[in-house]
Amino acid sequence: MTPFRTIAAALLLSAAIPAAAFAHPPVAAAEAAANFEQDRADILAMAGNYKVRFDMQESTRWDADYTPLAAKTSGGHEVVRVIEDTGRKIVLQHLLVIEHEGQTHIIKHWRQDWEYEPARVLVYSDRNRWEWDAVPERMRTGRWSQTVWQVDDSPRYGGWGQFETQGGIRRWRSNWTWRPLARRDAVRNPVYDRYYAINRHQNGPEGWVHWQDNMKMGMKDGKLVPVVQEYVLNSYTRFDGYDVKAADDYWAATRDYWAAVRASWDAVAAAKGGIAIAEKADTGTVISGRLLEIADQIQDGKLTTPKGIAEARKLIEANTRKL
Repeated sequence: MTPFRTIAAALLLSAAIPAAAFAHPPVAAAEAAANFEQDRADILAMAGNYKVRFDMQESTRWDADYTPLAAKTSGGHEVVRVIEDTGRKIVLQHLLVIEHEGQTHIIKHWRQDWEYEPARVLVYSDRNRWEWDAVPERMRTGRWSQTVWQVDDSPRYGGWGQFETQGGIRRWRSNWTWRPLARRDAVRNPVYDRYYAINRHQNGPEGWVHWQDNMKMGMKDGKLVPVVQEYVLNSYTRFDGYDVKAADDYWAATRDYWAAVRASWDAVAAAKGGIAIAEKADTGTVISGRLLEIADQIQDGKLTTPKGIAEARKLIEANTRKL
């Protein structure tokens, strides 16, 4: 266990919070089987074309010396496509569509992988490192993991949870998960340096929402302490009034390249016990910019897919280390 994870465990124990508070009770096999197809339908329903609104607010300070940031909203257009569905695993790729001065630009955005009854999940463990974390065997039945990946398909965070219905609304809720700073925070060099969070996804008649309940944590006097609470609500409303074709064209031109990149990250995680790679506040991993540039060059015909894949594999292998 890394020093960071040791501190985290001590934090939970010192709070005298029972383990049951962080996860639902085990699910009966019959109940899991009955809900499986509805679970899949709820995940697949997140695919589509959307207008997205991002609402972020630091609401409650836990450190009396900290001044919370003002609430912030932003938005854009985002295409979400199913790029893999094997039944027990579903992969959704997000693509931002930006129009500027009459030109359409595509930004490969985040990716979410859903896996049914996983034995382990790749989770954020400390700065620049992600480790495999076993899902307790008694908590696997009927549950799905969600692993979120960054724009270059490097990991961001992972967690596991189950679908449930409360107040007439069906949703998936994660366990407590650790996450690195988002770039919107990292570029400010704040006093906190990671999040401890719960993640929820809920479908509705117009699309879906992604809730994040983030406790922003930082080191103070050698201890990991809470600084401020942040609430994030990302709303995905179905909308086709933008250049959706540009996103699909980008993906058609680069999907084989990105499939190879995903496979390279997976190979590193399997061979090296996880993924350890340096990150920059403004760009993510130190190779993120080049991996995205290779995709653009492939789409523009300036680089062949095989050559792009070969360069990406070398970059990933050379810049990751064994845990």
